[in-house]
Amino acid sequence: MKYRRITFPKDAFPHNTIIEWWYFNGNLKDSKGNEYSFMNCLFRADPKKVKIPFLNRIPLKFIYFSHSIVSDIKRKKTYYDINPLLLKSSDSFSKPLFFINYTPPSLKGYLNYDIEEIERFKYRMKSRFLELVLASKKTPLLEGGKGFLRLGSRETYYYSLTNMDTEGWLILDGKRIKVKGKSWMDHQWADVPFSADKWSWFSIQFENDVEMVCFEHDDCKRRSCLASIIDRKGNSRHTTEAMLLPGNKIWKSPETGAEYPLSWKIKVPEFGVDIKVSAVLKGQEVLFSTINYWEGAVRVKGMLNGRKTKAKGFMELASYPMSRSLLRRYRSRLERSLKNEVILAKDRLLDMHRSFIYRNNKNHKK
Repeated sequence: MKYRRITFPKDAFPHNTIIEWWYFNGNLKDSKGNEYSFMNCLFRADPKKVKIPFLNRIPLKFIYFSHSIVSDIKRKKTYYDINPLLLKSSDSFSKPLFFINYTPPSLKGYLNYDIEEIERFKYRMKSRFLELVLASKKTPLLEGGKGFLRLGSRETYYYSLTNMDTEGWLILDGKRIKVKGKSWMDHQWADVPFSADKWSWFSIQFENDVEMVCFEHDDCKRRSCLASIIDRKGNSRHTTEAMLLPGNKIWKSPETGAEYPLSWKIKVPEFGVDIKVSAVLKGQEVLFSTINYWEGAVRVKGMLNGRKTKAKGFMELASYPMSRSLLRRYRSRLERSLKNEVILAKDRLLDMHRSFIYRNNKNHKK
């Protein structure tokens, strides 16, 4: 990829790359103080180049899919909404700021999803389990300083909105729960698949309006590490001198056999960061084709610039090794799901076409 400066609002929109995603996470509370966490991610991919099995059979230039999870911390219950194929509306990306309206192609129980930038760096987001408005208190953090990273053999554009005041509703078990809290947004795009890569990623929101993202990335040839921090005034610093050390708190997935370290120690001497990170819940594994990852809220305590600190955040542990036999099982499951979604999409488009012809003929007769 050839580097060019990131500009807004242009670079909030899709790019002509192999993979791209708009990712949101957050920690929320209701009026009674009950805690919830969420992750909502929309993906755009070139099915011929992304190297995810079965997606290459879809006859489209670009496809969309989404992963969304909401966790009720008190009840220790997680709600999953994994959509392997989505249809977007014809007016998506037609507004001055980012806007997409999309839906799974199922003919049963139509539900529209959307992500819309209603003001600069202020988003409205709707999915099966949430309806939220997220307003950034800061301008974007450009990871690495420019928002363009070289990670081993990979190159990627990457920026974040690290401190987003959030309010709205969660829709869980038929109940609407009013919530508010703080969220995080990542937008990343690259001309590499990433499907076989492994990474351990953390977004940390300290209690004094300082935020940090840090991760270790393994492209199967070389490991890379990066940490970026942004202060309350929006000033940022970046370093590759970070230590991410897994602890002895391990959760083994009963479905895949993958073992995820749910406690970590993170040290970034340049930033004065020495913290311990612990997962809030255990069983938060997401499965998609050959890809498995753990995604969930974390609690943080330790030292920041010589002072004791606490923080909330999110952790993503991607492509940790899992059993081959289970891998084949989930491949088969996803293949059946994708076939059904493609059939439903074709049927839906055909019904829309027939309805259009019927209306035109009826108007012509009048």
